[in-house]
Amino acid sequence: MNLVERVHNIAVQDSNKTAYHFMGKGTSYGEFDQAIAKFANALQSLGVEKGDHVAFLLGNTPHFLISLYATMRIGATAVPINPIYTPDEIAYILNNSDAKAVIALDALLPLVEKAHMALPAVSSYIICETDPSTAEKLAQLPEAVKGKVHPFSHLLASASADHAAVSVDSDDSAVILYTSGTTGKPKGAMLTHGNLYSNARDVGEYLQMSGNDRLIATLPVFHVFALTVVVNAPLLQGATIILLPRFNPKEVFESIKEHQATVFAGVPTMYNFMNQVPDTETSDFDSIRIAISGGSAMPVALLHSFEEKFNVRISEGYGLSEASPVTCFNPLDRERKAGSIGTSIVNVENKVVNELGDEVAVGEVGELIVRGPNVMKGYYKMPEETNAAIRNGWLYTGDLARIDEDGYLYIVDRKKDLIIVGGYNVYPREVEEVLFAHPDVLEAAVVGLPDINFGEAVHAYVVLKDPSVTIEDLRDYCKEHLAKYKVPQHVEILEELPKNTTGKILRRSLKEQALNK
Repeated sequence: MNLVERVHNIAVQDSNKTAYHFMGKGTSYGEFDQAIAKFANALQSLGVEKGDHVAFLLGNTPHFLISLYATMRIGATAVPINPIYTPDEIAYILNNSDAKAVIALDALLPLVEKAHMALPAVSSYIICETDPSTAEKLAQLPEAVKGKVHPFSHLLASASADHAAVSVDSDDSAVILYTSGTTGKPKGAMLTHGNLYSNARDVGEYLQMSGNDRLIATLPVFHVFALTVVVNAPLLQGATIILLPRFNPKEVFESIKEHQATVFAGVPTMYNFMNQVPDTETSDFDSIRIAISGGSAMPVALLHSFEEKFNVRISEGYGLSEASPVTCFNPLDRERKAGSIGTSIVNVENKVVNELGDEVAVGEVGELIVRGPNVMKGYYKMPEETNAAIRNGWLYTGDLARIDEDGYLYIVDRKKDLIIVGGYNVYPREVEEVLFAHPDVLEAAVVGLPDINFGEAVHAYVVLKDPSVTIEDLRDYCKEHLAKYKVPQHVEILEELPKNTTGKILRRSLKEQALNK
């Protein structure tokens, strides 16, 4: 069984069940399955075959869902790319992934015009129309470009729904997800049909998803967190996805109320923005049975504040692209521990080890490693990096963690983000938690910068709720709650912190900006 087969089986069994809602329109599993089959035929008519790579430059629209499942249906490999990447970033991934076809939003048409000469390996560009003027713009393309460009809607309308799915093995690549590239160029994690199916199945089981669930999908679906938790897992269960084009707190609240949504998944930044919305502007949250947080660590102060305001329990989890992504979640049927990423999900093992790969004692800090059917088969065209990441069947995450006596895991920090002040270890997250607990701090990020006396010094960046708060106020607050060597030597107040498209705060950008001053 794979994801495409499962969606087809649901369509046969209950064709009228709603698969997803988008912009006021519901689409049934029967209609979704038919669109998948049509677009699969369309891709094959353009010469895309089993084993080829198809890149997506798409956001949260039905185009993404149809494209993903049609690509997998013909045995090709999907390469989702963040559509707001720079042209250079996009070009690198298209080249590195050996993309044969590109499916892009019409807003990126100017990029396609420039790219078609620079990327000769790409034989087809499929443009998804979201603007009424797109047809006119397509008609005005230079003749040299027109032969490669095809409107999504025309392909879908003209293709037959009679399509036999191509046979795939569980070890065949279904998706290549490029990591954010904290060091060097992004790496393409090859996730197989078996990886994606097992993680969607196991996440669904762990979170007790059913066909009665309605999930808010406001996380970017090209990101692995959303791909598994709010796309593949619910579709595998026959649930309904409420697809939102972008994150907007007011629209999230309205959608929850309108559809009586039962599951919300977001990153801590989303919860923070939602928590700041005045009570008069929030809609009924009672229908949400489970709120899921991932992507980065949620400050404990925010978790408690949100839960108290909305009367919902937040289950924090953990994952990474190379693991499809989920490895841990706080369980629904047992204690939820604030600050913990929970326990291992079904069929996945998590272990904390020292530099030699030996398991450390309960409570000790070490590197988190993971094993299970969800672990990637490797990085595309990068055998050395693959061998460094996967050793004896275990994926080395690069995250520092500890485990308690009940088997609950806690992420201490990224191994690369560890700050060493005069020989003492300082974990940025610990300092951020203290700053976030300050009543006038909205956001906080901490990095280590070179220091002539101590090797490194702690630098903090904060966004304030109250502009009258001073740097000294913040440092004094830290002195009350932290050992002297952990207190930020420098504090900078900013209007906003740099974030990626999922809302994850980018410590690396702050560090690079400081080093380049």
